[in-house]
Amino acid sequence: MPTYDVDVPLRWSDQDAYRHVNHAKVVTLLEDARAGLLFDAAVRQGVAAFEAGLLVATVAVAYRRPIAWHPRGVRARMWCREVRAASFTVAYELLLPENTDDPDGVGWDTGKPAVTADTQLVPYDLVAERPRRLTAEERTFLDHYAVS
Repeated sequence: MPTYDVDVPLRWSDQDAYRHVNHAKVVTLLEDARAGLLFDAAVRQGVAAFEAGLLVATVAVAYRRPIAWHPRGVRARMWCREVRAASFTVAYELLLPENTDDPDGVGWDTGKPAVTADTQLVPYDLVAERPRRLTAEERTFLDHYAVS
């Protein structure tokens, strides 16, 4: 399965009183990761239409284990599901460094994601103020990362 992987830094202020990244900050980490896929990677491949407007329709987050602050941050692994005419879903796994005691450790713990999540997105025409269909270029881009 082709995935888009991006490292997302953690900020010291992302922690709550229990020294774990809290829910609101996890949703922000997902947003930061998604911007890498739908804006940075898409634009590099000649697909700029996502920048014209996207709305989040739903977000579902499942916590598998706590995320504590680490200098390496987290790795977001993403792929697309349910690519439809006027919506698509980005699926995520947030991975922790393999050795959380070693700030310079290599590798990511792919066997135990800290978070799994889904975000359903709707292309949106900001000028007309209404949802729109995916363009052919957007669909081709998303299909590269799609799983059934």
